[in-house]
Amino acid sequence: MKIRLAAYLQSDSIVDGEGIRTVIWTQGCPHHCLGCHNPETWSFDDGELVDLEDVYQAIDELEGQDGITFSGGDPFMQPKECAEIAKYARKKGLNVWSYTGYTYEELIELSKKKKDIMTFLKELDVLVDGRFVLDKKSFTCIFRGSTNQRVIDVKKSLKEGKAVVFDKYEVKEPVSNRVRSQGIYI
Repeated sequence: MKIRLAAYLQSDSIVDGEGIRTVIWTQGCPHHCLGCHNPETWSFDDGELVDLEDVYQAIDELEGQDGITFSGGDPFMQPKECAEIAKYARKKGLNVWSYTGYTYEELIELSKKKKDIMTFLKELDVLVDGRFVLDKKSFTCIFRGSTNQRVIDVKKSLKEGKAVVFDKYEVKEPVSNRVRSQGIYI
């Protein structure tokens, strides 16, 4: 089996999820978000086809990594391949995150027609969902680029039948902004 990747695996990331992570950059994305920081990953024809065995070997050679993160592109364009890699990474003791332009709810609906989406979801610990929205871009968001995106606990979400957001990644409004919104200036 092969997966289309936009780039070689990138280790030692501290911005693509909690801990020290290796990012798997998938190729192909239908969302084309305005302001996307990876527009070169949109095409479904670019990038390189890579054997999953080569990805497994790269995972075997990792040192000092807490987990892997699927990014791109949209990893849910290749859910079967990503699910296999995620399973392999979990066997190696790594936790698994994925970014997607779809919302959790959209993925659940899509999985009714494409079972591989649910297979991939079940292998994830964390899902960062939603399209990047330039008007909602924020540098205070933790592990995401715009305030509409959510950091979701996938295991709890699947169990509860609804998206369960990690509170620890939610940005709380600074006191000075709350005071200003109440007409009190400091």
